[in-house]
Amino acid sequence: MTAIRSPQQLGDALRAARKQLGLTQPQLALAAGVGVRFIVDLEAGKPTLRLENVLRVIDALGGEVQLSGLPSSVANDQRDGGNHGA
Repeated sequence: MTAIRSPQQLGDALRAARKQLGLTQPQLALAAGVGVRFIVDLEAGKPTLRLENVLRVIDALGGEVQLSGLPSSVANDQRDGGNHGA
């Protein structure tokens, strides 16, 4: 598991995963349903990208997001589908 603490670290990790899978940026963009410019910006560490699309790219690479270090009640609420914003 890779600890990610900045947009640049996320971009670096996703670029490395893409290259390890032998994918080009256009191929990954097509697989994730996003534009090539989005992949370029994501890999460059742009901090203002749409989370939904970031998650699509992570999924297309076969990854998943896991949160650690949060209070257990927060993690349990997320697994149970808790909706605290409503």
